[in-house]
Amino acid sequence: MGVTERRPRTARCTQRAFGVLAALGLLALGSAAPVAAAPANAPAAGPDTGLASTAECKFGGKNIKSTPWSLQRVLLDELRDQATGKGVKVAVIDTGVDNDNPQIEPALLPGDDFVGGTKGTEDENGHGTRVAGIIAAQPVGGTGFSGLAHDAKILPLRYTGGEEEGNSETMSRAIKAAVAADVDVINISSDTADKKPNTGLEAAVAQAVANDILVVVAAGNDGADGKHEKTYPAAYDGVLAVAASDRNNERAQFSQSGDFVDIAAPGVGMVSTVPNGGQCPADGTSFAAPYVAGVAALMVEKYPDWTSQEIAARLMQTADRPGTGPDAELGWGVVDPVAALTGDDTPQQEPVEDKPREGGRVAPMALTIGESEEERTERYAVYVIGTATVLTLLVSGTAIANRDRRRKRTAGTTADTTTSTRN
Repeated sequence: MGVTERRPRTARCTQRAFGVLAALGLLALGSAAPVAAAPANAPAAGPDTGLASTAECKFGGKNIKSTPWSLQRVLLDELRDQATGKGVKVAVIDTGVDNDNPQIEPALLPGDDFVGGTKGTEDENGHGTRVAGIIAAQPVGGTGFSGLAHDAKILPLRYTGGEEEGNSETMSRAIKAAVAADVDVINISSDTADKKPNTGLEAAVAQAVANDILVVVAAGNDGADGKHEKTYPAAYDGVLAVAASDRNNERAQFSQSGDFVDIAAPGVGMVSTVPNGGQCPADGTSFAAPYVAGVAALMVEKYPDWTSQEIAARLMQTADRPGTGPDAELGWGVVDPVAALTGDDTPQQEPVEDKPREGGRVAPMALTIGESEEERTERYAVYVIGTATVLTLLVSGTAIANRDRRRKRTAGTTADTTTSTRN
């Protein structure tokens, strides 16, 4: 969160050599070009990532039936036994959130628009609707996708999108509106075009942090060159900066690296809601940030007395990491939703490094009583093979015994016949 010293890891496996382009939808502020409109039943606006997951998205399309990989990796039933986000408000500062998608419409609160008059509930671009869906989309029949905190409420604050381009000023106004609305979490899936800090934006973020609001921000999608570079507002003090991870819990190739990165979350092939109904997949740290924001919303419900700093510390402490501490690619590791909501209920102010064994090796997990699913499968296989072998022996033995009896019976009959003939 901008306050813990980062220790970059010295070596990591070479990233897969996919096409390298900026990921879909991480909006720029300042002098960037205006966001293009994406009409219904047309491909979504934004640069092509070169990855198949962003192809041919249509607004008002169909739901994707299967469960996305980013949800398959979570024990959702166990997670939702802990919390569902009920009573929690999350501000989505973005391109608006479309209220015509039935999965996200029930979660929407009356919002605001700082570049138009839509009250935040129209989204010509589709970016904000995707972000909101990852947090709070309702479970519905015919699809395996739903938001992590499906009972949370979304405050849509439109700072850019449509014909008018947003900037650091409109984002700052949106942050202040979120503070005034007394939200619990703010999600910002954008960075500044010039990668430079802005005094007004920094002050708005500081106001939110001072009001004990957890500010979750995407780290940025310009990391394909591997260089470490700060992005804003992600690098401001008190912010939880989120990188994108892939299916192997490695840094997604486009995800920005830097000592400011606090945590990572799935950001490749992220299925979510789009305007006018339906779903589409997309890639980007834009969609990793709301994954973390959704888990944070669950924690706010379960731990209502915890501060935003304590919630952030638990998220980082329980994250899945390859080393004992943080690095510049994944921060403290890939978020583990179930681990963040289970275990010790004692809050902590900052994450701490894991204790290594002698020789610098990471201590293994403690042995547990019982067996894994793989071990159980192997045991059953042994039973089946053993039973089959016994049955085979029994059948073979019975066949041999029957054969011997037939031979003895035949031999006896022949001997009787011979004796009678001789008499």
